[in-house]
Amino acid sequence: MEERFIAKKAPKNLQEFTSRWEAPSNIALVKYWGKSEPQLPKNASLSFTLSRAKTQTEVVFSPLEKPNKKVQFSLIFEGKEVLSFRTKLETFFERILPYQSFLAHYKLTIKSQNTFPHSSGIASSASSMAALAACLVDFESNFTSFSEEEKLAKTSFLARLGSGSACRSVQGPLMAWGVHPLVKNGSDLLAVPVTNSHPIFASYHDTILLIDKGQKQVSSTLGHKLMYNHPYAEQRFVQADAHLAQLLPILQQGNVDGFISIVEKEALQLHAMMMTSDPYFILMHPNTLSVIQKIWAFRKETGTSVCFTLDAGANVHVLYPNEVASQTKQFIDAELLQYCENRQCVHDTVGAGIKKY
Repeated sequence: MEERFIAKKAPKNLQEFTSRWEAPSNIALVKYWGKSEPQLPKNASLSFTLSRAKTQTEVVFSPLEKPNKKVQFSLIFEGKEVLSFRTKLETFFERILPYQSFLAHYKLTIKSQNTFPHSSGIASSASSMAALAACLVDFESNFTSFSEEEKLAKTSFLARLGSGSACRSVQGPLMAWGVHPLVKNGSDLLAVPVTNSHPIFASYHDTILLIDKGQKQVSSTLGHKLMYNHPYAEQRFVQADAHLAQLLPILQQGNVDGFISIVEKEALQLHAMMMTSDPYFILMHPNTLSVIQKIWAFRKETGTSVCFTLDAGANVHVLYPNEVASQTKQFIDAELLQYCENRQCVHDTVGAGIKKY
C-alpha cells in the first residue's frame, strides 16, 4: 500500500456529485512491454501526450443507503452498455478501493465516449482510464485538500491501476513512467513530465493512419503477459532503458535525426517481441509495411524529417515537426491514405493532458 495516496477523509454528508473530464491518448516513443503486479513496468517508457484523440467521461456519484464491499457502477460507452468492459473496470475498482474507500458509499454512473475508434491501435484504455481517474480525484477534492501537483500525482497513480500507460495521459507534452537513472523523480507508480526538451518537440504532429479499425488480434493485457517467459525479455528491458538514456539528450538538443532513429527502432522492436513470443503474433498488416516503406522512401528522397511509430496493432503513427507539416500532409494524402481503411486517418498534435469539459 502506498500510504500517501490513501484518502484520509470521507464526505460527511453524502450528496450526489457529477464530474466531467477528458483525457487524451498518448503514443509511446520508448515502449514498455512487460509488467508485474500491480501494474508496475519492467522498464521505463516515454511518450508524447496527444491532444485530439481523447476520451470524454462523465461520472455521477449517487449516495447509497448502505455501503458495499465492492464499488457499484454502470457504464454507458458511446450510448450503449458494453458488458465486455465490466471485468476490466471491476478489477480497477478493486485495486483502487483501498485508496478511495469512500467509493463504497456511492453508485457510479459512468458515461464515456471517444473521439477515435476504440481498440484500433490508438491507446483508448489509456485515455479512458485517465479520464475516469480524473473524475474520481475531482470528487475526492471536495473533501480533501489537494495541491494541484498532488491531484495530478494521485490521478496518474490511480489511472495506472486501470491501464499502465494511462498514467502518461494525465499531463504532457512529454511524459516518463518508470524508474530510470536519468529521469528526475522517475517512478513506477506514476508518470512524471520530462522537462527541458527542445521547442521543436512541443509542436510535433502525429497523424494516425487507421489501417485496421477492427478489434486488435491480441489485447495489450495478454501481450504483456507473454513477456513473462519470453526468451528475449530481459535483454529487451535493458535495451529500452538504454534507448531512453539516448533519447533524453536528443530531445534536449532538438536532434530530429537522432529522434527518428530511436523511435523507429523502438516500434519495430516492440513488434519483434510479439513475433517471437509463445504464442506468437504478427499484428502488422501488409498495408502497415507498405506505409513504412513509403515513409522511408519519402524521407530519403526529400530529406523531410518524418518518421513512424507503432503501438500493439496495425495502425501507423506518422510523426513530424510542425515546420514540415504542410509538405508531410500532402504526402500522406497522396501516398499513404490509400492504405487506410476508407482512407481514414486522425490528424493529431502533441498536447497537455487532462482537462474539465
